[in-house]
Amino acid sequence: MKISNMNVPGIDTSFIKEFPNRLSDKLYCRDPFILPAGGDYFLYRSAHERGIEALVSRDLENWSDPLLVYEKPADHPGVKDFFWAPECHYYMGKFYIFTSTFNKMINHRSISVYRADSPLGPFEDIAGYCVSPSGWDCIDGTLYVDPEGQPWLVFVHEWTCMPDGVGAMAAAKLSPDLTHLISEPVQLFLANEPDWTDRGVTDGPFIGITDSGRMIMTWSNFMPGYEKNAYAVGVSYSETGLITGQWKHQSREIYSYKMNPEFIYDGGHSMMFYGHDGTLYMTFHTPNATHETYEHVSIFKVRESGGTVELIPHEMI
Repeated sequence: MKISNMNVPGIDTSFIKEFPNRLSDKLYCRDPFILPAGGDYFLYRSAHERGIEALVSRDLENWSDPLLVYEKPADHPGVKDFFWAPECHYYMGKFYIFTSTFNKMINHRSISVYRADSPLGPFEDIAGYCVSPSGWDCIDGTLYVDPEGQPWLVFVHEWTCMPDGVGAMAAAKLSPDLTHLISEPVQLFLANEPDWTDRGVTDGPFIGITDSGRMIMTWSNFMPGYEKNAYAVGVSYSETGLITGQWKHQSREIYSYKMNPEFIYDGGHSMMFYGHDGTLYMTFHTPNATHETYEHVSIFKVRESGGTVELIPHEMI
């Protein structure tokens, strides 16, 4: 599997002496994103109105206290929804955070891009606080770089600005410095196309290329028939091998509440990363709301099978 952020150089984290937060104690986070770099793992999460923070681990179990990597300036145009789904990508020797807020300049949710020389920042805005289409509600931007080296913004065209309440997944080319779009966005698919859902949400896209060469996307929506425990992870794939598709959908989700006896919560907004030993992992938050317990990081080992991915139930860490 080829994914983003493979072989990322590390930094000196020897100043971190204590790792008091344990994954097994239900480490709080919504929409987790883990960047492996050198001998460390960096977990990014919202610090709400303060900005964005990262926790550092060397073994995925024991994590440092949070470090503020992006401090929201006083003139930031965000007025709420701070800071949704921050994810950090290594690209052309720099580190880039993609995240979302509700932007008062355009009266929409928008995706921002922040850049730093280190995975611990300090990160600074490079795109005028909006790299997504200014007339849309947009969230959950992720970076995909195609075989020709062209960077793409893959993102959610939110159901909140769709006339029928059905969201879409979209993609557009980014400039080489990741500061602006250089193509019109292309709609990839609608939220309610897969057999496993009829809901209108398209959360958390993440792109991978399987060993067989198939482009897949993991993403999340809600299962029908539940008032709660409904959030789930599905897989879609590009029939052409291009980010623009055509996109088709796996008939069954890969994670949902009680799909397996070990899946005791609903959960979603997934991404994948490689461990230092070469193990492929998927992380997402469980549950999706506070009706059972608070949202926390879950990490599963993942295997490729038949041009897709599946979670290994007994290999949750």
